[in-house]
Amino acid sequence: MIEKIKMTTPIVEMDGDEMTRILWKMIKDELILPFVDLKSEYYDLGLVKRDETGDKITIEAAEACKKYGVGVKCATPNGTIRSILDGTVFRAPITIPSIKPVVKNWEKPITIARHAYGDVYKSVELRADEPGVAKLVFDGVSGKHEEVVIHEFKGEGVLQGMHNLDKSIRSFAHSCFKYAIDTKQDLWFSTKDTISKKYDAQFRIIFEEVYEQNYKAEFEKLGLEYFYTLIDDAVARVIRSKGGYIWACKNYDGDVMSDMVSTAFGSLAMMTSVLVSPEGNYEYEAAHGTVTRHYYKYLEGEETSTNPMATIFAWSGALRKRGEKDGIKELMNFGDQLEGACFDTLNAGIVTKDLVNLMEGVDAKAVNSAEFIKAIRANLEKRLG
Repeated sequence: MIEKIKMTTPIVEMDGDEMTRILWKMIKDELILPFVDLKSEYYDLGLVKRDETGDKITIEAAEACKKYGVGVKCATPNGTIRSILDGTVFRAPITIPSIKPVVKNWEKPITIARHAYGDVYKSVELRADEPGVAKLVFDGVSGKHEEVVIHEFKGEGVLQGMHNLDKSIRSFAHSCFKYAIDTKQDLWFSTKDTISKKYDAQFRIIFEEVYEQNYKAEFEKLGLEYFYTLIDDAVARVIRSKGGYIWACKNYDGDVMSDMVSTAFGSLAMMTSVLVSPEGNYEYEAAHGTVTRHYYKYLEGEETSTNPMATIFAWSGALRKRGEKDGIKELMNFGDQLEGACFDTLNAGIVTKDLVNLMEGVDAKAVNSAEFIKAIRANLEKRLG
């Protein structure tokens, strides 16, 4: 009988929707509760509960993450949580020797740092259904008035207005530099400031200021590099690189590039995601969605082979960080061993259906989700035994 690891401070547990909600319970029952005396503050962020509370429960969950410092989240929409925590989303692929990246020269994971505030996600839009003049107007509290003509419409068209905040951009920069130091990785940052001379340029200016004033000495001491380049140049550099660095992107750019990187490394189901706030609060989740197609199969009684890896790594990351913050080495070790048990399982060729055709040099056997999780538990028991 393995003695359960004790916790002193709760983690914030945020349940989710559809197939990932089913996996969430399986992971807890098989891989967490038998080994950890789990302390969690539970929030049901499934759509039913969110609708019932007018999304108030999501706000409460985000505030709880601020209170306790560590949260773990099942797949659900999360724009509200990102805005409240005002953090940066770091996404990195889970890599194994038998799955080679599509980009053959990539040898190490590439971590995407995605700004989690503003851009198109907080934009306002207008449909111009007749000729007219569109203007961007700013009225300051001091009485200052500025306006520029966006476009003189001769016919129908569309308009979009975006914003961002110096405070949020600065928080983004601090989170990126701190994470680079914590993980001992170079940091790349890219926008399109040659075209967007105010909006994108402000990101570049703030990153330079934050680096020079706060992190340059530490970067040089650790032998790390920070550099800025245009996003089209960054894409070319990324494709030619060996990997092993953090690539910081604005919100929309990060959304797109994280999907590109995860697909090129193998599978979105093998992509970890952690939201880090400037105050040092962490919220771990899988980078993928709720796997709707598999959920409908599940409801019809069909067997599913959904990959739970990213969700398991959300739990391992959150428990390890909780152990780190509370000085509980056993909990930190458990996070490491849980991930190790996942690798043991995959390296033995026991995989979910999505990975079978990606694996090279291994006799891969597809199993259903429950069998895959049970195989991981067997390996975890060996490691902890």
